Parts: sequence; structure tokens; C-alpha cells
Amino acid sequence: MLKIATWNINSVRLRIDLVKNILKNQDIDILCLQETKVVDDLFPIKDLEKIGYKHSYFSGEKSYNGVAIISKKPLSGITTHNFINEQKRHISAILPDGTELHNFYIPAGGDEPDPKINPKFKHKLDFCDEMARFFKKERSKFDKIIIVGDFNIAPLEHDVWSHKQLLKIVSHTPVEIEKMKNLKKTLEWIDTSREFVSIDKKLYSWWSYRNRDWRKSNRGRRLDHIWITSPLKKHLKDAYILTDERDRKKPSDHVPVIMEIDI
Repeated sequence: MLKIATWNINSVRLRIDLVKNILKNQDIDILCLQETKVVDDLFPIKDLEKIGYKHSYFSGEKSYNGVAIISKKPLSGITTHNFINEQKRHISAILPDGTELHNFYIPAGGDEPDPKINPKFKHKLDFCDEMARFFKKERSKFDKIIIVGDFNIAPLEHDVWSHKQLLKIVSHTPVEIEKMKNLKKTLEWIDTSREFVSIDKKLYSWWSYRNRDWRKSNRGRRLDHIWITSPLKKHLKDAYILTDERDRKKPSDHVPVIMEIDI
């Protein structure tokens, strides 16, 4: 059994104690991080090695973006792919059983949901298109693949606190939802969180720092995802979100999403 988690940590060095707590307390086998915000030479490898996580793979840059895979056991085939530009937003590895694991940080897209006037939003849409082309061309739905990460899109009505009010807000606009649907169709991906929580139930993984009392307002969005291809579905045992991590001192605005899979 493997416990695989994804978490936008919003600076791994700033929140390394939170990372160590999750790894130890949840007995995580593989943790995928986004927004590590650190160059490779300064990644906190030693802090992780001290608690038994001797295998860290990362692709970072100063102050922005950055992705990492932290594992108890060695992984192979570590690769990165530049989707659209040189920003550090992807890293992948091969698990011991041959399953591919891809960790993504899809661009947030800025504030204005119009690609004609907002280059950041255009970048986000183009990035999603490039992901879809990559998987459609390079992989098959019969391959064993896991993709995780901060996708920065809440695709379903109950993935946001107010479907009606957020339709014009970046992360839940119709064009973003359509891009995510297209990506999901490429290999007939399975959304693991929604295998265990029905689509008519609210489910979030992110709450803005602007909310003074995030629990009381509960204006969340489900931006973080773990998808698998159909050959892995029979091995899927559980998926859940660690909501309480949002209560930590100096937390990330995202919380970990975890999948348990028997591979």
C-alpha cells in the first residue's frame, strides 16, 4: 500500500516543519510539492533525510514556482518537461511497480479571465492545452499513470463555495473548466477525490489568506487533484483531504490531498 500526497506548500523552506509533520504523522510514502520557491542548491534535503526521507527530486527557481517529489524509497526515470516556457512546473518519476507519477503546478492565471488582455491567463490556458497534447500523443489510457498537483482549477459546481458567483472568477470560469474536461478526456482520467466524495457534496483544498476566519466563512475551492488512469482504479483504496492543516501556524493556503493505493 502506498500513500501518495500532493501539497502546494507555498515555500518549502518556510514551511519545512509542516512538511516534516505531515510526512511523519500521516506516514506518507511519496509527497509531491508545488510552489517550493527555492533554487535546487538550497532545497532542504538534510531536514528530510533526518526523518527517513532520503530520496528527494526537485526542479526549482528563486522565489517562484518549483516542484518536488519526496520519497521514502528511491524512484527512477526522473524527468522534467517545459510546458510552454522555462518555468519550473513539472517533474515526473517511475514508481517501483512501473507506474508513472507526474507532479504539476498549473499557472494560477492572474485576476482577469480574458486571454486577450491578460498574458497570465493565456499562459494558463495554453499550459492546459499543452498538457492535453502531451498525454494524448505520448501516453495511452492503458498505461499506469498518476498525475497530481495544484491544477489551479476547480472544475465542478461543488468544488467552489459559490458556483454562480465564481463563474467569472479565475479558477472556475467556463473556459478553464472546459480545458480541464479536455485534459481529463485524453486518457479517461479518474478523479480520485470524487471517487469517495460524491459530486453533490462540497469539497475544498484551498482557502484564501484574505479570509480572516477561514472556517467560519468556508469560501474554499478544490484546486488540488490526484488523477489516475483506469488500470489503477481497482487498486485505489482511499482518497481524502487534510483540511485541519489549514489551522497550522503560518500555514499554506492549500492543504494536502492524499490517495491510498495498493501498488
